[in-house]
Amino acid sequence: MKKIFLFLSLILFSTLASALALQTEENAVIRINQLGYTPNAIKVAVFGALESETINAFTLHDAQTDKVVFSSKTPEAKGAYGPFKSSYRLNFSTFNTLGTYYLSANGVKSPEFRINADVYDHTADFLLEYMRQQRCGYNPFLTASCHLDDGYILYNPDRIGERMDATGGWHDASDYLQYTATSANAVFQLLFAYRDNPEAFGDAYDVAGLPGPNGIPDVIDEAKFGMDWLKRMNPSTTEYYNQIADDRDHAGYRLPNKDTVVYDPNHKGRPVYLASGEQQGVLKYKNRSTGAASTAGKFASAFAIGAEVLSNFYPEYSKDLYQRAEDAFSYGEVHPGVSQTAPGGSPYFYEEDNWVDDMELAASSLYKLTGNEAYKKSALKYAAEEKITPWIGRDTILHYQYYPFLNAGHHELATALASEEKTEVVSYYQEGLQMLHERGKDNPFYIGIPFVWCSNNFLTAAVTQSKLYYNLTGDATFLEMEAALRDWLFGCNIWGTSMIVGLPNFGDTPVDPHSSLTLLEGYPTNGGLIDGPVYASIANSLIGVELHNADEYARFQSDLVVYQDDVGSYATNEPTMDGTASLVYYLAALENESRAKGHQKKSSTYDDTGAIVRGSTYHKRISLLFSADEYADGAEDILRILERHGIKGSFFLTGNFYRNKDFTPFVEQAKKAGHYLGAHSDQHLLYNEWTEDKKRLVTQEEFQNDLKANYSEMEKLGIQKEQAPYFLPPYEWNDNIITQWTDQMGITMINYSKGTLSHADYTTPDMKNYRSTEDIRDSVLTFEETYGMNGFMLLSHLGTHPDRTDKFYKTLDNLITILKERGYTFETLERTLNLKD
Repeated sequence: MKKIFLFLSLILFSTLASALALQTEENAVIRINQLGYTPNAIKVAVFGALESETINAFTLHDAQTDKVVFSSKTPEAKGAYGPFKSSYRLNFSTFNTLGTYYLSANGVKSPEFRINADVYDHTADFLLEYMRQQRCGYNPFLTASCHLDDGYILYNPDRIGERMDATGGWHDASDYLQYTATSANAVFQLLFAYRDNPEAFGDAYDVAGLPGPNGIPDVIDEAKFGMDWLKRMNPSTTEYYNQIADDRDHAGYRLPNKDTVVYDPNHKGRPVYLASGEQQGVLKYKNRSTGAASTAGKFASAFAIGAEVLSNFYPEYSKDLYQRAEDAFSYGEVHPGVSQTAPGGSPYFYEEDNWVDDMELAASSLYKLTGNEAYKKSALKYAAEEKITPWIGRDTILHYQYYPFLNAGHHELATALASEEKTEVVSYYQEGLQMLHERGKDNPFYIGIPFVWCSNNFLTAAVTQSKLYYNLTGDATFLEMEAALRDWLFGCNIWGTSMIVGLPNFGDTPVDPHSSLTLLEGYPTNGGLIDGPVYASIANSLIGVELHNADEYARFQSDLVVYQDDVGSYATNEPTMDGTASLVYYLAALENESRAKGHQKKSSTYDDTGAIVRGSTYHKRISLLFSADEYADGAEDILRILERHGIKGSFFLTGNFYRNKDFTPFVEQAKKAGHYLGAHSDQHLLYNEWTEDKKRLVTQEEFQNDLKANYSEMEKLGIQKEQAPYFLPPYEWNDNIITQWTDQMGITMINYSKGTLSHADYTTPDMKNYRSTEDIRDSVLTFEETYGMNGFMLLSHLGTHPDRTDKFYKTLDNLITILKERGYTFETLERTLNLKD
């Protein structure tokens, strides 16, 4: 959902788009980390000029006042790089005052950015949005199921053609293939991230991936979903399946629940490939498999860390994971070598050539789990056989030739060793980082990774390895490189764009990813780490790349490297599941660092449908919400009261209301006064029965059409959808499916804060649930005295039936005065829900 990053500082960054637009016509640009910088972080921006330019100084300005708050006469010249004829690193690390700023050099102005301890809050959770969207079987994003007939077995001579239940797991990228290599790594990375940084993760979704908390961190729900699939892919101690489907999947754009590819008319579902040393491929091409240890090792490490972490949440479920881990490790030792993914009619497949890193991680994880010295001995042996992950230092690498890109085994082993042995293993990380440092130190972005397919996955591995090394040693040698690699991901790169879809939502991020969901339905792939830039030589040689739109980054492309934000650019702009999962650890670690320095993360409260029902309780802020369909007798009084107190209210109005000409003057007046005007459904539909199970009364099409009609009426009055991202359901009654459908439309579901009777101001004396204005007012004040109302969203109505003569809005002035005296400020809904101020 967009629950988190819709709340970022929309007002603070309202000038970002115009700043970026201005830069498109300038000779030079200043690239920054769009998320911002933590106060004590290394802070470096990059100045790049398309024609040679010299700068001798730069300044940092307060964005509100334009006042210079920092200046430097020592920009570091880095020469030509990519499209830039000259470039400079602008280091302002010594400045650590919180605020919003921009940099200036030679008349070039950077986009605005923040310095604050909260800049990485919620980012790890945000990436999980893409993981949920990639689910196979039941897909919570689409609220639909796919590939339920998987699958029939290939390359197992004892079971060839048999049916096995392989439903579940994650689609690998924007196609629908599924690989154990990437999925097992993803499970490990998610559990690794939680184990080391548990407080970085929240709970806003249930185990099915639908909106609504379930008391378990979302990252654990996601890891367990992947683990469920790994168990199915390991039906016995001699069966470790490697892959579902093959490149016959590449049959055009389609949603997963509408996948019509038939692999074999004699079998239901898709083929399931056994991990083995047999060279596989049922069509034109075959892989170069030599064994099964690469796959078995990945199974073993995922099962081992699962036995450690998941047992805290699912003790019965986790009981067999330890044994599965041992069995998988043993199988890998008996079957050394790699089990590559199987190609079909095209030459592209995951050409993994290394496997000892997988066995090292498995042995290290089992040693940490059991304390068995035999596993330690094996881990040390494997670690010494591959000290440096082989992609480091190379320019030419086959697709996924050395995978995983991060050798987490060195970290797991080092954290379980005594001093001398630990020092030796840690030195392997140091050697690799030194090689990356030497490759990158002479360019402005400190980038030493190869720009091959999935370059962002290599970058994620490098920045994580740097973080792990620093945590193990305290050695600051590579921290500037780490900062540069981190900042590259969020916009301090040649193109000035983030490499994660939708992060941050106020900046330049990929909008046209290579995805059927985006192309066909306009759904964002929020949280997805895209493949990333590739060498120009690769970009110019790929089969089937055809841009759908003009390249907005055309002037920043070069003979060195290319990135294109286009659905047709499958080599640079396709989100990947495993890359996204692997980045979760690093972002969780950054948030954890801020917390260790005393930062307290703000968070919202959700109801069981996943609607936001309360903002952060960090501040004494209240937002006033008003809804209306057919009555508006309080409109004049309410606007006058809000103006008297200097309050911006939030009005959620139906399409019926917006269409009513009698109400147009109110809408225009409220809009002019700067109040929030939002949607409340077009026809004031009841979406669910008034029962505990909330049986749904509308189809998705009916819901979408109704909400679109609501926004259409708003647009006629000059209220754009982008100005009204929050939606209050009619009757304040919905379920989590309605919330998810809302999210698919790029809108965030909210509801009022429970505990008071303010919402009952519509009742009339003939109703059993009638509440007088005095009762309502007293309920608010009593609740505040007892529980406090920080972050509260207090709902009442713009008008009521004529039979109610006891109007609550008549006492609103007095109620506001009392709550102000108790220390509350009345803020806009956007500010109450903003987690970044």
